[in-house]
Amino acid sequence: MPITPVPAPHNPAEPHPSSLIRRWFRPALKLLVAAALAGALGYRLKFWPASVISHQIALGPVVAEVMGTGTLEARLEATISPKIQGRLAEMLADQNDRVQAGQVLARLDDAEWKEQVAVAKAGLDAAMATVERVRADEARTRAVLKQAQLDHKRALDLRKANVAAQVDLDKAVESLRVGEADLNRALAAITEAERQRVTAEKTMAYHQARLADTQLLSPFDGLVVRRDRDPGDVVVPGSSVLHLISTNELWISAWVDETEMAGLSAGQKARVVFRSEPAESYTGEVARLGRQTDRETREFLVDVRVVELPANWAVGQRAEVYIETARKPSTLVIPREFIVWREGKPGALVNAGGKARWKHLSLGIQSAADVEVTQGLREGERVVKPGGTKRGALVDGQRVKES
Repeated sequence: MPITPVPAPHNPAEPHPSSLIRRWFRPALKLLVAAALAGALGYRLKFWPASVISHQIALGPVVAEVMGTGTLEARLEATISPKIQGRLAEMLADQNDRVQAGQVLARLDDAEWKEQVAVAKAGLDAAMATVERVRADEARTRAVLKQAQLDHKRALDLRKANVAAQVDLDKAVESLRVGEADLNRALAAITEAERQRVTAEKTMAYHQARLADTQLLSPFDGLVVRRDRDPGDVVVPGSSVLHLISTNELWISAWVDETEMAGLSAGQKARVVFRSEPAESYTGEVARLGRQTDRETREFLVDVRVVELPANWAVGQRAEVYIETARKPSTLVIPREFIVWREGKPGALVNAGGKARWKHLSLGIQSAADVEVTQGLREGERVVKPGGTKRGALVDGQRVKES
């Protein structure tokens, strides 16, 4: 009968053979997987082209613009307010009405002021009648004085000739002095009457002005944008009845970053895009630049005159302005989305024989969509960017396939 050998007992101080196998197998497996992945990646880069979107470099226009956000404002506006307190009797203009300078927009109750004017007119008539009366008195006293002067001269001559008595000369002298006193009193009465007439005229003018103030007039040609009161309301000086703007000059007061200040000046062309019509651009022009910067946002105001307006607009509505600072009608341009930045330097990936090759670029004028290329590309070259559902970054030298 054969004898079965018995294995020698395992020494606990030595590692078990199976654990040695596992210890060496795991690192080897990891290396193998890494090598497989590297090989797959290398194969992919070399033989499996990435789907890309391409663009052919060509000559085209490029416009540099500075963007700002603001609101539509009227250069000239006014709050129509009464000068006196009163009750609104009539509203003659409403919101969205176009009005002309001097047009009556509203009326206050003027019954009391008409009575005041009538009383003032009566006072003025009385003062003028008094002036006429005292002037008549002056004429009479002058005539009396003239006669007293003649009597005095005659009595003096007769006295010198010893024909008349001294008493007759004394009476003539007394009559002359009375006549002179009456004339002085008449002249003083005329002065007083004239002053009363002037006072009555000023009182009349005051009440007429107050009566005129019951009519609220338009200070300029414009558009009523807001109505704040109705007939029957009691209004006081300073309270708003209507708000009026001039439509001769409307502009966007836009906030622009202070870093763009050096490139801006009055008269530059601009595009205005209202948020109510984001797909439309309206013509504008820089009217003036602000001279004060907000110390928190570091922005300053630029007023852009709106040359044309949409069919529906409102003062205070938001809009973006794009101010043209430079323009080239024909130059090499590249869309912004094809620019690739590496280590702070701009460049682009070019399709060179089916492989992506990165080229450093020198850039010029920049617009919202395109950028001028001054160096680095030639007309006709095709730049690429990742396409398809997976938009990972392209690697220099990677095979590409334009979709």
